[in-house]
Order: sequence, then C-alpha cells, then structure tokens
Amino acid sequence: MAIIPEAAQKVPMMFRAQVDGRCQLQRLVRDQEPDVVRWTDEWVKHTYPEAPDFAEGVRTRPYTLTWRFVSNGGQDDSIIRPAIGARGWPFLPGSSMKGIFRRACTPEERDRYCGKDLSGGDFQPGVLRFHGGYPTSTDWTEDLIDIVHPQQDWQVKTNTKAAGAFAQISLYQPELRFGISSAIPLAETEWETIWAIWEKALAMGIGCRVCAGYGQPQDHTGNLVYKVQLKGQGQAAKLLDEVAEFRPNIFRAAIRGHALRIFGGLTREAAAEELVATLFGGIHKGSDKVGLLSMKFQPFAPSSPDLENPEIREFGQEPYRVETYKVEGELSWLLTRTLPDTEQAELKELVRHLLQFAMVFGGFGKSWRRADHRLFFEEYYEQPNPLIGCHWQWLKGSALRDVRVRKLDDVAPFIEKVRQAAETWMRSQGAVPNPNQLATWRESWHSGNVQVWGRLAESAEDSEAIQWLHKPYRSAIRQARIPEGSIYQSSLTGRVNQVGRLWHRMYPVIGVKSNPDHPQQKAPVRTGKFLELLTIFPDGSEQSEEFLNYLNSEQKRFKKLWGDD
Repeated sequence: MAIIPEAAQKVPMMFRAQVDGRCQLQRLVRDQEPDVVRWTDEWVKHTYPEAPDFAEGVRTRPYTLTWRFVSNGGQDDSIIRPAIGARGWPFLPGSSMKGIFRRACTPEERDRYCGKDLSGGDFQPGVLRFHGGYPTSTDWTEDLIDIVHPQQDWQVKTNTKAAGAFAQISLYQPELRFGISSAIPLAETEWETIWAIWEKALAMGIGCRVCAGYGQPQDHTGNLVYKVQLKGQGQAAKLLDEVAEFRPNIFRAAIRGHALRIFGGLTREAAAEELVATLFGGIHKGSDKVGLLSMKFQPFAPSSPDLENPEIREFGQEPYRVETYKVEGELSWLLTRTLPDTEQAELKELVRHLLQFAMVFGGFGKSWRRADHRLFFEEYYEQPNPLIGCHWQWLKGSALRDVRVRKLDDVAPFIEKVRQAAETWMRSQGAVPNPNQLATWRESWHSGNVQVWGRLAESAEDSEAIQWLHKPYRSAIRQARIPEGSIYQSSLTGRVNQVGRLWHRMYPVIGVKSNPDHPQQKAPVRTGKFLELLTIFPDGSEQSEEFLNYLNSEQKRFKKLWGDD
C-alpha cells in the first residue's frame, strides 16, 4: 500500500478542523500567508463557471447591493463566511429569505404567504416557496477576503491595545438573483404585491452585519430614520491582497463610538453599553442583540465617465506611500423593526444629533481625531511623512439643514442639545440619566472629563494647533526659566499603540444667503473660514496640565467653550 507523503497537508482547507496547525481562518499573522487565502483560492478554483439555474416555475428578480454581503454558513468556528450552495456558489438560503420576508408582512400576508399555526399543534403551510438568492455572474469571486477590526474598547474606554484584525469572507457589491414560487396559481397583481413585500424586506438588509452597512440594496423602500449628504477624504483601508477600499462601516463605527461617549457621560458603564447595544446591536450580557438601526451609504454617480466615486489614489512618498479615498454620497439610517411614533421621533433626534456631533468634532475612518494634514499643514509636504487625518463636509441640502454650529458661541449649546437628545432616549428605554455616576472610561463625555477649546481660523493656512502636534507650542525662555512646551508624542497626543486624548478638527464655517427675489429661500455659502476645535480629555499628567495652562493664558488664541466643571 503506497504512502502519500504529508497527506494531511494535501487535504483541502474546507475539510480541515478549525484548530491550530490545521486551519484557522480567522487568524491574520504578519508576514505569513493566512489560511483564509488558501481556503478561498481552493474554493473559487473548484466552483462551476455558470450560476445555478432556478427550477421551472420559479419567478426571479435581480437586485444589486451597495457594498458587501455575507450570509454566514455557520459551519466553521469563529469566522463568518458564506453559505455555499449549488455548483459551489455562495447564496442566501431560502430559509433566510423567508425569515426576512415574514418580517415585512402584515399578519394577514404572513399567514397567507408563509404559513400559520393551527389549533391542536398543526401547521398550515403558506402558498409561497423561497428558493434563496445567487450571484448573477462570476464577479463575486473578486475581493472576497474582508477585514474585521474591533476597536470599540481601545477607541473609547481604555489604553489597552485592541485585538488584532480578523478575517471574514464576503461578496463585494454583488448582484443577486432571488427566486420565489407558489404552490397555487396567483394573479400578476398579487405577484407585484409579493415582490413589493420582498423589496421592503430587502431594504432592512440581508445576511449578516446589516447594522454595519453590509447587505444593503441600492434602492430603499424601508423605514427611513434619517439621511444626510456628505463628502470626505482620508486614508483608504486595505484588504489582505493590498487592494484599497472605501469601507462604509466607518460611519457606523464612529456613530456607535460617540453614542458610547455621550451615554457614558450620563450613566454607568453597564447601562451605557446596553443602550448602545439596543441601538446598534452586538453581544451584550453573553447573548446576541439585534440593533434598531441599520445603515447604508450610497456614493453619488460620478460627474464624468472618467471618474470613479469613491475615488482611490496614491499619496506620499516611500516609505509612507498610501492609498487614499475621496467620496461623496448619501448616508441613510433605517429601522430594523417598527417603533411607536413617539419613540421613533426620539430616535430620529438622537441619530441626527450624533451625526452632527461626529461632523463637528472629528470625522470618519482612519485618523479621524486629526484634521487632514494635506489641507491644513503645508510644511508636511517638505519631506516624506505618513498621511494623518481626514476631512469631512456637509453636502447640498445637508449643508443648510444639518449645520447647527456656525460660530464659536454655538458649540456649548449644541453639546447640551446632543446630551438632551440622549437623555430623552434613555428615559424612553426606562433608563434614568445620572451625570454624577458616569462611566469610568477615558472618553466619557462629561463636563468634568472633557474640555472643548476653539478659535476662528480665517483660512486653511491659519490653523495653529496642527503645528503643535509636531513641534513645540511654546519656545523655551531661558532668562525667565520657562521651559519649552511640547505635547508631541505625549499621552495627550498619543504614540504608537496608544490612543491620544486630544482631537483636532477644522470645521468649515457655512454661511446662509437669501435669494433677493425669494427671501424665504435660503442657500448655504462656504466662507473659506474654519472653526478650529480642540477636544481634550485631560489625564492629570504634567504635560497635560501645562498645555491647558498655556491655552488658558492665551485667550486671544483659543477660548474654552465647554467643560471642566
């Protein structure tokens, strides 16, 4: 009997146990090809080139998703990867499709189409059969390996380094064809009703991680909570194969983090985390919780066939060359289930204020705590440097409706309105705000834990604080025995593997003008000025206290706008 050398290593990854030394799909090890790469290559190589066919009599329609989609097969521990169906193709199972459809039905529709329980323990099947959904072309095989990088604790709570990145497998912007059949003949008008229900269901998101922007269709007929129009630029994320990608889940991460900060300044840790889990989902108290909110970001159509949106380009010189994005689009937040009208109105106010809060004090994505150095620090071009910061602005109607801070005196009242919206939502959830018992996190938003300073910058070149991130804010005066003042690579500004305690934002000042012929019509006007804002979470260190004393002594530069009871 012939012995196959190293036979165990010839077993395809798909059939190996998820243990060390055999196959660990979720692990990403630096300078080593992850198991997930080989697993994915073996899978794609052996799939059929044509999509599976639906049986005769099955009605189908295609729908395109805006970003990524994943249906968790649930067959491998500790990793999310698609269910695999006919011909080796990924798909959304018919059972999942039926479950989503049921949620969008009225009670009468649910009983007719999906079935109902009868007395005596019997069950009456519905008239519809759900056959799931498959990609319509082989494009699904591209850019499959996705990255999950949990950072909530590191960004908000402690200085403990976040866990490393994990892999998952998802489809990038697929078009999926879904199939439905009926056990009895149905009129064409009823089929239109059925597809309308499915589109309503689809608008809630399909597959896994819909709260983070996965599985969202291009066209929404769902329950919209709030939407805004934005444009921004920053450093693009990279997948394992070094392909750069703009990832819409940066919006959900930012808003979730700010919700934790705001609630953390109003109540204890456990209550704040439960409130956030109710909104955005997650694992709370050992069990999964489906959030009330899902999000979708739809980039606008490019203005020219030669352009792309998002636009991905290279920036910088070696060894700091990186991929960057520029993007314009509409960000929507939707309800995953129905709420009473009063509660829904309170939720809308909370989401609106959290979005405005994110725009006023920071941004979205990598390095959101810093203003984009390409726009506000010309000296940064004098030698090779890593890209730092991002920059986001309101677009179109949102530049008029959502701008609540137009001058420095607006900052403190705006912060109080954000906190009031959070308090109102807390009470609707049966929680009692108590700012005297705040969460003991690094960035709990409480006036005793954070200070906001600001000044008016006349132009992009007028930023003062951006220079303090790289060189002294105060020169030494030997005669007066005044030492040099610096926050560079301190606990305040952060360093490698440590999140800083200072945010720097250059927030565009938007004016308003009236139409002379129609005085009631208003239009936003970009003034070219900026509110330069510093958000500081003091840590009591000598560098922190000296810097705050310096700001306080230089009232003509920065003015304390909020904080420090």
